[in-house]
Amino acid sequence: MATLADVLDPTGRSAVRAVSSTRAPRRADLAGARVGLLENTKHNAALLLDEIATLLERDRGAVTVLRRTKTAFALPMPQEQLDELVRECDVVLVGVGDCGSCSAAAVADGIALERAGVPAAVICSDAFTTTASAMAEVQGDPGYAYLTTPHPVAVLAPDAVAERAVQLAPQVIGTVLGDGPAELRERAS
Repeated sequence: MATLADVLDPTGRSAVRAVSSTRAPRRADLAGARVGLLENTKHNAALLLDEIATLLERDRGAVTVLRRTKTAFALPMPQEQLDELVRECDVVLVGVGDCGSCSAAAVADGIALERAGVPAAVICSDAFTTTASAMAEVQGDPGYAYLTTPHPVAVLAPDAVAERAVQLAPQVIGTVLGDGPAELRERAS
């Protein structure tokens, strides 16, 4: 028999308890690092992640080993995908959160990867920081550091996507190595 204490808050706030950061251990560099890409089917997501991976390979000696696509952009990745990424990758790039539900799901994916011991760089459009940050709070990590890029990403031409990748690459590197911009470190603490 349910009691008043069994009623759940549909916003998820009643059961949320902040925990310390869920950051996975960081590498010293990306030389030889096995990179995974988790794209969410949003237009230009795969292209942006591929462009960033190419920069990590060329400039940092990383090796892209997995490219995976989520089956539902608005839901966290299935356990099988998480298990594969954890088993096969040293770092994972997640994105692109270019709408409210996919931004929230991307943050949930990043937190799941971090909790499983794999550094993740989650990329969301700056128009959806409210939903991305709300998901981090619901997941018990209100300071989770995700990256933002100007909205929208979906309508960009390929050359503009490549330029976005160049802009994001230093932040991605800083996030997965742990020496990111001061803004990210402040948000993570």
